[in-house]
Amino acid sequence: MSEVPSDLKYTKTDEWIRLENNELAVLGITDFAQEQLGDMVYVEMPDTGISIDAAGECGVVESVKTANDIYLPVAGEIVAINTALSDSPEAINLDPYGDGWIIKFKPANVDELNALLDAEAYQSKLQAEDH
Repeated sequence: MSEVPSDLKYTKTDEWIRLENNELAVLGITDFAQEQLGDMVYVEMPDTGISIDAAGECGVVESVKTANDIYLPVAGEIVAINTALSDSPEAINLDPYGDGWIIKFKPANVDELNALLDAEAYQSKLQAEDH
């Protein structure tokens, strides 16, 4: 069973979000997503300083199996990217909730993150898809 930390929010498209200091959000793909994709070989990330609409594409992860778009769950401005992934995309496989983070963004409205799935709801989603 995939790891689903209880302190994160989740999207239906398998991204996770951690709110830091009640104003900055960190985004990556879930343990389930990295397991499904397989060994990561490349990560495409947006430029910092750009604003992306809710549900807008903010990157691509490529594995030996396929490529998947990454979506920003709420509107926000990209403030940092994980440049270490350029040389070591496998960090997503090794530590999806730590060193494998992909972007940091400043949500236009932090309260919109409350509409995302909590760990229990995400776990239910995964179990429903498994059957």
